[in-house]
Amino acid sequence: MFISSKSVAALSVAASLVSSTSAFAPKSSTTSTSTKVGAATLADAFGGITNPFAPKQQVPTPPPQAPQNDNDEDPRKGAMAIDIDGIAFSGLNGKALSLNPEDFPLAKDIRAVIPEECFEPETEKSLGYLSVSVLGTALCTAIGVNMLSVFNPDSLWTLPIWTAYSAVTGTVAMGLWVLAHECGHGGFSKNKQLQDAVGYIIHSIMLVPYYSWQRSHAVHHQYTNHMELGETHVPEPISAEDGSLAGRAALVNALGKEDGLKAWGVIQGFLHLIVGWPAYLLIGATGGPARGMTNHYYADPLTTPDQPKKELFPGNWKEKVYKSDIGIAAVLGIVAAWTACNGVGQMMALYGGPLIVVNAWLVAYTWLQHSDVDVPHFGEDDHNFVKGALHTIDRPYDKLDPWGAIDFLHHKIGTTHVAHHFDSSIPHYKAQVATDAIKEKFPELYLYDPTPIPEALWRVCKGCTAVEKRGDRWVWKNDGLEEQLEV
Repeated sequence: MFISSKSVAALSVAASLVSSTSAFAPKSSTTSTSTKVGAATLADAFGGITNPFAPKQQVPTPPPQAPQNDNDEDPRKGAMAIDIDGIAFSGLNGKALSLNPEDFPLAKDIRAVIPEECFEPETEKSLGYLSVSVLGTALCTAIGVNMLSVFNPDSLWTLPIWTAYSAVTGTVAMGLWVLAHECGHGGFSKNKQLQDAVGYIIHSIMLVPYYSWQRSHAVHHQYTNHMELGETHVPEPISAEDGSLAGRAALVNALGKEDGLKAWGVIQGFLHLIVGWPAYLLIGATGGPARGMTNHYYADPLTTPDQPKKELFPGNWKEKVYKSDIGIAAVLGIVAAWTACNGVGQMMALYGGPLIVVNAWLVAYTWLQHSDVDVPHFGEDDHNFVKGALHTIDRPYDKLDPWGAIDFLHHKIGTTHVAHHFDSSIPHYKAQVATDAIKEKFPELYLYDPTPIPEALWRVCKGCTAVEKRGDRWVWKNDGLEEQLEV
């Protein structure tokens, strides 16, 4: 078995996550704050700030743009395809905003530059990487079981210790999630039965309905950065009277720009990284408006879709949703029995806490792969698959620790995501070759932001709040806050 030498360093350095939990600091939600959930509202809980549980909105007709004063030209405007007033810049320096529709190649032209062997999964190699993640997670779990006799998880005094344990174990276990994700894409093995068995078991253990997610994630790939049909982290269009932008403005007015943005960022970080993943599975939070409210455990839409022909689980997928539920029900039964026998404290220490960390990593990856203050989204008339895929952002996850151990443990899911979004059947261990080919042939289109991950996540938490239409794209509006966001 070809376990990389990094695996030893990976297990020892995963504890570095504990010192970088600020990487999970904040962004904004994409929905209105005034819509009720049952008898309560998040507006009540958070004083009118973003509600990720609200029903999905229609994309409004954009207001006419005011004429700009030529004497106030931003020196960066020369290369931009649109007016950039009120747009903050990330480490991309507005690169995505400089692109025009004619700049994007056809899908076949991109595929032609990627070596053909990149599209061939190797079962033995995939199983080798799976063994790294299984052994790493099993080792962490064994350590946790032995810790029970020393640190009582029912005591508040041991909460910091178990929190640190969850951070380490969840970080290692995230590698399992990535490989199950690869199974869902068909990039793990040509043996479909083996591939689906691995994906189904791992995702069920993590309370992810395998086939349901397989379908919704394929939709996410097809409609990346699409304002109506996008499946995750679809921005909230600006509303004149309420919504996220008004909530952020209220905090800024009350606390000042710096402290107001920090408060907004903390709230958005919590809502996305902690609440966001279960909210997505249960009600389709942050998904586009076209499919209505959705649930990954129930095949039919919870509300009437705007575009019924774009239903999330059509035809035979409905049966697959309920096949997925069998695995979820089995795991929930085991967890319930465990809790009944040994208490909530032990279950949360060894399972619940690490799972929360896995979910936070997942949301952070997805959020940063497709969002930043100068990365636009597109309406139905202006979106296509290639344009969406090439608005994916690769980031320096290999620099999260001195050895690149976390990136190794997570199978480079964040450093090679542009290639993955172009063709998700490329196995992770061949994605770097594909990435290099795309970068070499299309350097003007390849998006890589060198901003350190904690800083990038913090910027997105504060600055990706609501969008307005400019030309053929929807852009994040941050008038007067550019200086605070451009770090």
